[in-house]
Amino acid sequence: MSIKSLIIDDNPLNIEILGDLLKENHLDIVVSGTAQNGQTAIEKIQSLKPDLIFLDVEMPDMNGFEVLASLKRIDFQVIFVTAFSQYAIQAIRFNALDYIVKPINPEELNQSLKRFRSKGQEQVQKQQIKLALENLKQENVQDQVLFLPTQEGGIKMRLKNIVKIEGDRNYSTFHLANGKTKISSKTLGHFEDILQGKIFFRCHRSFIVNRHHIDKMQKDNFILKDASEIPISRRRKAQTKIWFITPF
Repeated sequence: MSIKSLIIDDNPLNIEILGDLLKENHLDIVVSGTAQNGQTAIEKIQSLKPDLIFLDVEMPDMNGFEVLASLKRIDFQVIFVTAFSQYAIQAIRFNALDYIVKPINPEELNQSLKRFRSKGQEQVQKQQIKLALENLKQENVQDQVLFLPTQEGGIKMRLKNIVKIEGDRNYSTFHLANGKTKISSKTLGHFEDILQGKIFFRCHRSFIVNRHHIDKMQKDNFILKDASEIPISRRRKAQTKIWFITPF
């Protein structure tokens, strides 16, 4: 069964390259249309009703998130396509959305489409897109919501409710303000990357802390408002101090 797709990119060469890769390796993905700007993209999505769109993050008239925000309904899946932009990739990863980086690596495209075809993922991704749009509207970073995909669907956690994240090899444990914990199969390094520039800091190889739950900083550790302690590693001490005293 063919999958109707739409390629949205302001560079016609990028559209051609992606279209060729799909024709060569993914015969079930049919390119029904293309668009080179946000407004045309909105019109094509409404008229063609694709199953999947390849969406450029940065375009002259509006970015990919603004295109999605302009739609009344999102009844398709999205694979973001972006040049290396730390801000764009961080936003995509924070919201657990799928993406490939330009210039497109065929194997990365293969893996992304494999995830797209995964049974039961369609509804999950629609939730993620909706949440991403809500997060972008939030003026207060604390009110943004982190989405953790799971086999059962996903876990949503508001940033202000995360006290600390504790890493243990390939797993991370979220300690929440209500005393509960949630476990993710992502590493602590993954969360350090996607939470960078928000209200969190990795003060130790095993801990990321939320500054809004810190009572005070001592020589070698933080005392949290719940009276628990988090160690500060020697090699991160100077950076941790700068982060802690810098107003947000």
